[in-house]
Amino acid sequence: MAKCTIGPFGPLSGKIGNMVFYMLNGQLICRLVGKQGKPSIKQLSNRQAMTVTMELLKPLKEFINTSFRLEAEGTLKNPHNLATSYNKKQALTGEYPNIKIDYDKVTLSSGSLEVARDLKISKGEDGLNLSWDTGISNNASSDDILMVAISHPTKKQASTFLNAAKRADGTCFIPLKSWKMTAQMEVYICFRSSNEKLISDSIYVGNLNGVAESEAEKAKYKDTKARYDLVAADYEQKKMDYAEGVIKAKPFRHLEKEYLVLKEKLAHLPGKPS
Repeated sequence: MAKCTIGPFGPLSGKIGNMVFYMLNGQLICRLVGKQGKPSIKQLSNRQAMTVTMELLKPLKEFINTSFRLEAEGTLKNPHNLATSYNKKQALTGEYPNIKIDYDKVTLSSGSLEVARDLKISKGEDGLNLSWDTGISNNASSDDILMVAISHPTKKQASTFLNAAKRADGTCFIPLKSWKMTAQMEVYICFRSSNEKLISDSIYVGNLNGVAESEAEKAKYKDTKARYDLVAADYEQKKMDYAEGVIKAKPFRHLEKEYLVLKEKLAHLPGKPS
């Protein structure tokens, strides 16, 4: 059932046939409902792209609600919508079914405030040490507030610090729990003005502890290694037979080519057990 709520022909609310009408942020929305057919590769790719983007952004909700608040004001979008749009378009790499985050291209804030310069990061005993140039130029101020976001992808968590330091401080220590210190870390910062009317673009400070291989990469390495072991054993046996003239050159050359290709592939394939 659908109903009009404003005047005799006001906005619809409810279901008509296979369409559902509702209001969202003051805007009338209509969506189709019902059974869908088998998804195409393009649809599957879009779904995986959205899933990967959500896995990145969900733990960063607190940071994003602050960093994209200014840009969302006066629009029909909320901070999460903006963050999703930026990163689904710009921060993904690879093709379905192997779409991943390109952490260097992640955007966690966008604005006109002067960015941080000469950023440096290092691991301490119980956290991270950050430093930056305290020089003031353009619209920067010594009272600008440093915001820090640390993504822990393998743990599907994040550490956020919305008032980590002031621009004039030049250095900052970020305390972290011991398990976070050994997991993969992707670090981002931005500055916002003390009156909260300006914010800078986010900057990717860098990766700490390397990038963990995915389960798919580990499985692919395992399968390739199993094939290599079989081919290598066959190759070693037939190498002796070939030397003694027991087998002909052509089949041996095919076997030797596969052996060398697999050997080279394993040397550069991610997913190797640690």
